[in-house]
Amino acid sequence: MILNLGDICHIAEQHEMALAAFNVPSLEALRAVLDAAEETGYPVIIQHAECHEEMVPLRVMGPAMVALAECSSAQVCVHLDHCEHLSYMREALELGFSGAMFDGSMLPYEKNVELSAYAAEMCAPYNCGLECELGSMGAREGGDDAQNPAAQAMYTNPELVSDFVAATGLDILACSFGTVHGLYRGEPKLSIEILNQIRERVHIPLVMHGGSGVSDDDYRRAIEAGIRKINYYTYGVKYAAEAVLSLVDSARTAGTTLYWHDMTGAAYERMRQDAVRVMTVFANGAAPVC
Repeated sequence: MILNLGDICHIAEQHEMALAAFNVPSLEALRAVLDAAEETGYPVIIQHAECHEEMVPLRVMGPAMVALAECSSAQVCVHLDHCEHLSYMREALELGFSGAMFDGSMLPYEKNVELSAYAAEMCAPYNCGLECELGSMGAREGGDDAQNPAAQAMYTNPELVSDFVAATGLDILACSFGTVHGLYRGEPKLSIEILNQIRERVHIPLVMHGGSGVSDDDYRRAIEAGIRKINYYTYGVKYAAEAVLSLVDSARTAGTTLYWHDMTGAAYERMRQDAVRVMTVFANGAAPVC
């Protein structure tokens, strides 16, 4: 069952939990996430990021995401992640996506507002919820150098939030408060105070990007401060790769024949197990809601 981004995040708001938002640039990842959602009973967000276009085109992965979400018993939002070109967003809207993120975080504030507001106008006729980002996490989605000092984060300025939300018409807000994309080289240092100041000014669902690699305790603190969507990708696919490598090593040691479907099956199962764990942690003690 497909739900609008705003609607599914308000379910999370009502239950004081966060939804797991998984990038799914393969059929194995897509199946793993939807199967985990059906198993746990929690709503879920499946995502395609613009930076994954070279890995798998939106025209290929998008229809599969929409089709499997429609026939799933879980509550699912099909979401476009980190879109920097509005023409790309138009393509996702035409495919039936129910959520989209316009990422103008690297632009000057005025330009971010202008294009985010235009994105909201684009989404409205499609009943598609909009996520925008204020503040920059530095390292971009898809990177593996999360602590690169050359890509410094610029935390969200709480003083700008009220005007940004009002001027853009967004449904949910992505904040920069200490997480980064990619693999962490050290322990993340989150500024929960930034989230608290934002919630004092606007009571809308907030989003954590760079969510994989964060401790369960930090997840809990962020959720209690208003985070309702947590993006999760890098560590999940890392674990899947480790499962495949382990399978290959075992086959070599035993001298047995290994087939491609054995490897995709191992990746699927590891991602499914991790998705179940992540959804349960992000639920923050809430009972299944679907």
